[in-house]
Amino acid sequence: MASIYQLKPKFQALLRPIVRGLARAGVTANQVTIAALLLSCAAGALLLLRPERSVLLVLPIVLFVRMALNAIDGMLAREHAQASKLGAILNELGDVLADAALYLPLALRAEFPPAPVVVLVVLAIIVEMTGVIGVQVGASRRYDGPFGKSDRAFAFGALGLVLGLGAPSGEWLTWLLWILVALSAVTIVNRARRALDEISQGSA
Repeated sequence: MASIYQLKPKFQALLRPIVRGLARAGVTANQVTIAALLLSCAAGALLLLRPERSVLLVLPIVLFVRMALNAIDGMLAREHAQASKLGAILNELGDVLADAALYLPLALRAEFPPAPVVVLVVLAIIVEMTGVIGVQVGASRRYDGPFGKSDRAFAFGALGLVLGLGAPSGEWLTWLLWILVALSAVTIVNRARRALDEISQGSA
């Protein structure tokens, strides 16, 4: 199923000159991974501590920067001989911790209904865990959609922009978040099914 993740190669091509410069400067992939996590934690704290609605505008900014950092750390690892087992662990843990740090504070804000936000964050962790389990059972790391990490970032960034600019929250937001919960559940099933399909095709 279609996902924003499919746009990643074009995004990486735009970032490649920056990646080369960072590699020449001695910046490591693990440092970039940790920076992305710290950025999400700082933004989450800001969302938790500042009640004014305009603070939601940090979401699209931080999420765009975080997507760039996530692409950069992978490119440093693959294209500049920085891949490591520690880096793989930091990358997977950093993603789910960053999601939780950035999105869970929204459940405590007046604009957001808490229940779907919490369920969405829990399912986001399961989505990524399902992708990693693909490797454990003999398939590749699965990134199937329709609602992976990049799609979550786009959705929350768009919500932060719309609400931060003054759009009223209400029942529409509750329904939308539950729809995203449903898409997350579909993503879990898709990643598990595609992993099994990949194994069966390899065996054949």
